[in-house]
Amino acid sequence: MNKKAVIIGGGLGGLSAAIRLRSDGYHVTVVEKGERVGGKLNMRGGLGYTFDTGPSILTMPWVLEKLFKSAGRNLSDYLTIKRIEPGWRTFYEDGTTIDLTSDLPVMLEELKKVSEEDANEFFDYLQYCSKMYEYSMKSFYSKSLSGLNDLRSLHSVKELLMMEPLKSMDGVTRKHFKNKKIRQLFNFLIMYIGSSPYHAPAVLSQLTHVQLGLGVYYVEGGMYNIALAMNKLLHELGADILLNTKAERIVTEGSRAAGVELADGRILHADIVVSNLEAIPAYNTLLKDKAGSSQKASDLQKYEPTVSGLVMLLGVDRTYENLAHHNFFFSEDPEKEFHQIFNEGKLADDPTVYVGISAKSDPTQAPAGKENLFVLTHVPPLKEGENWEFRKETYRAQILDKLERMGMTGLREHIEFEYTFTPNDLQSLYGANGGSIYGVATDRKKNGGFKIPSKSTLLENLYFVGGSTHPGGGVPMVTLSGQLTADLIAEHEDKKPQINQDKEIS
Repeated sequence: MNKKAVIIGGGLGGLSAAIRLRSDGYHVTVVEKGERVGGKLNMRGGLGYTFDTGPSILTMPWVLEKLFKSAGRNLSDYLTIKRIEPGWRTFYEDGTTIDLTSDLPVMLEELKKVSEEDANEFFDYLQYCSKMYEYSMKSFYSKSLSGLNDLRSLHSVKELLMMEPLKSMDGVTRKHFKNKKIRQLFNFLIMYIGSSPYHAPAVLSQLTHVQLGLGVYYVEGGMYNIALAMNKLLHELGADILLNTKAERIVTEGSRAAGVELADGRILHADIVVSNLEAIPAYNTLLKDKAGSSQKASDLQKYEPTVSGLVMLLGVDRTYENLAHHNFFFSEDPEKEFHQIFNEGKLADDPTVYVGISAKSDPTQAPAGKENLFVLTHVPPLKEGENWEFRKETYRAQILDKLERMGMTGLREHIEFEYTFTPNDLQSLYGANGGSIYGVATDRKKNGGFKIPSKSTLLENLYFVGGSTHPGGGVPMVTLSGQLTADLIAEHEDKKPQINQDKEIS
């Protein structure tokens, strides 16, 4: 009898797991409460503007290539991916700008503009970051890790020491660079995964190699095409995708998940259940009636949510020639900014603001002579009962003031389309713990830099995927989580079942 897998949630982690499990021979059904797949990777538009409402930066495209290859497909038949240069353009309060580019001679000159001494350290720093990436390819990117014991099994003692577990990411940048602006530039790469460089382990310095060595990419037609490509592949493989369908609870029989009950009362029987809903919300909602569930949720509290964000989608009837595709308007005091957000749990007085303009690389994303601004400001995760409706307008004004002050002159008067997402929206739309954007914060002291284990310790055939699980948040990490969890399922379950691919999925 062919085995069935039910995936709760159609985010990239859920879709990735679905593709792998279907390719491994499972009957697969994806249950998605929204009107389309993609989760936080979504889209919105109006007045001729198109916006990706979630991830806007693609790195490590090999993760997508590997996923499609596992299903016997070529990614290039589904997506057109192009490299973006410069990867970032950064703006400082005193008028300094630095372009972050993988054209290394140009990057060296960019650093020399700020500090000749630090520029001389650049290649040693790059070599260190590249080595951290190599170590991760042996472990973090090859296997679903649940903790230190798993990591130890994949590395020699020498390698573990070379990864400098007691040192922070900021400790690495301080070792190589004296200039505050340059340290801020490389430290801020950690916000790809919503964590603090003062808390995250040194191994995550590899994000500089990911950015400069592997490159920054964009998907032609918009990042949402990644979700559409996965959706198309799943239909070709014969998986079922149920949209506008809410999972009410996970049905259990003893220590096993027996299926998923939908809001309309239907029950989808399953041999494997994979939750793309984060583990803590899943235990508190989908398994709230299961004995031991609340304790499991409590046990996971050390895995704190990453930052949330205020997202403003702005269609403007002009172009900003001084901006690139990806832009960061830095805070004047990064230590204070991160301390306020991560240690005090409050809004930064002077936040760093990201502005993505995909129309810079893809004219189809905005009307001629106009631009689509994706404006993201990181904020602390939601506290219990917190409502952003009372502060949205005040913080919006603060962000627009900063952007106009730092070079986006006349921004307010040129806005003709606007849509805003608050942390409450992120929580209600995607079930994100605290409205988290990137899942679980990477903190070397609180959780050793690890994520929530992908295999449930409550039910033997329940698994988790997404940004809160290994290896973390962001498009490549979330997509990889689905693949590594599928490997974990194959490891823990019986031999991979073989099915007739022509048989219709029930």
